[in-house]
Amino acid sequence: MSLPIQHHPENQEFTVSQDGHSAELSYSLPTEGVIDFTHTFVEEELRGQGIGDELAKASLAYARENNLKVRTTCSFMAGYVAQHPDYQDLVEGS
Repeated sequence: MSLPIQHHPENQEFTVSQDGHSAELSYSLPTEGVIDFTHTFVEEELRGQGIGDELAKASLAYARENNLKVRTTCSFMAGYVAQHPDYQDLVEGS
């Protein structure tokens, strides 16, 4: 699946819209060099389609490209990162 995920740095979020519905992954930049993924929300009509995973991939690619360490306050993102060993090097403290 390849969705048109948008990054809105001014709002500190990644978003996607499909069929009039939306999903978002919010983040903060608590300290220099760290991105904290704080909240993921997918409208009910879009759930079960892997959209949360696509948001996770895009946001983690952004972290990697910008040499940011990752903090996962969001439980969805914590679970996603834990299930994908290829992102472990991004985790803050690693």
